[in-house]
Amino acid sequence: MESITNGYLTRAEIWLCLTILLYFLMNGAQIFETAVFVPKWINSAPDNFNMLSDGPGTSLKIFWIIMHSIHEIIFILAIIFCWKIDPVRNWLLILFAIHFAVRVWTLSYFAPNIIDFQRIAENPSLSDNLLDRTSMWQKLNYIRVAIYVGLSIGLIPLIIKLFNMSDK
Repeated sequence: MESITNGYLTRAEIWLCLTILLYFLMNGAQIFETAVFVPKWINSAPDNFNMLSDGPGTSLKIFWIIMHSIHEIIFILAIIFCWKIDPVRNWLLILFAIHFAVRVWTLSYFAPNIIDFQRIAENPSLSDNLLDRTSMWQKLNYIRVAIYVGLSIGLIPLIIKLFNMSDK
């Protein structure tokens, strides 16, 4: 490992702390959405699918696009600012790869299904296998949220390592 200055460690700590903070904020929103919002529209499908549509007020789609975009930029900056710290960098790369895989899964499975559910709200006759589809979406969403929570918890030992390095 190269000689690491205190300034370098401080920047690494800041960006990693921001990554963790945003991850935990997103976790809170995901857990709330999974525990409160998802059961409401799934248990009364397709009657409550209009909850998924972008109408007046806050759009969940826009919220998640903004949150994930900001988080992923900051996550990448944390990797950049931790680059000289081999064990932290390597684990950040592994965690980011898992995070990226879950994002691809989200964009390829969860988002298209939500779009379909929004269409069903406008035209209930499109609701083939609706119970199976919503049930599967909900079960897979539990797994997705658990992975995101696990990833954010996986960042904690890395920040502890950085804090310990700056104490020396």
